[in-house]
Amino acid sequence: MFNRATKTPSNRTPAAPVFTILSEGTRWQGELQAGADGLRIEGELEGTLMSDGLVVVAPTGHMRGTLHARHLTVTGRVEGTVRVAECLEILGSGWVEGEVEMGTLVVDEGGTLQGNCVRLAPLRPKEPLPLLPRKEAPGSSTPAATSQVGITPGTPIHGREFPPMGRVDRGRY
Repeated sequence: MFNRATKTPSNRTPAAPVFTILSEGTRWQGELQAGADGLRIEGELEGTLMSDGLVVVAPTGHMRGTLHARHLTVTGRVEGTVRVAECLEILGSGWVEGEVEMGTLVVDEGGTLQGNCVRLAPLRPKEPLPLLPRKEAPGSSTPAATSQVGITPGTPIHGREFPPMGRVDRGRY
């Protein structure tokens, strides 16, 4: 009944994210380095914040200075230079003011972004789409001319007749 050895790792529930909390009423001045576990600011922080993970600025939180984070969610106030590697979320009561660089941006209704905003280059380059070879017409060595839309010239579409290719009647359309 209480044998822990029978549990496999897949039966365990995932742990909740761990946050370091700068609580309401606390004021930090200077440089702060946070790890990948996350930081929640409910008080005031003035200076430089470097984080490898998620930073949350709560409704009572206020950050002034330079902030570098992987992901930033703002429901409080952030002023200064902000660089977010992945996503900057400004929720309904959030206010971000200053020079902002981010991967992606989400601003909810009521959220404010004031200042200069620049999108960083994506972390991963997108793969180019492969080119497909053209189909050849039966019995010939040249590619067949095919219609991409499947509409032949002179076919009425929604009550309008389109002229054959090469003939343009500007007065009718």
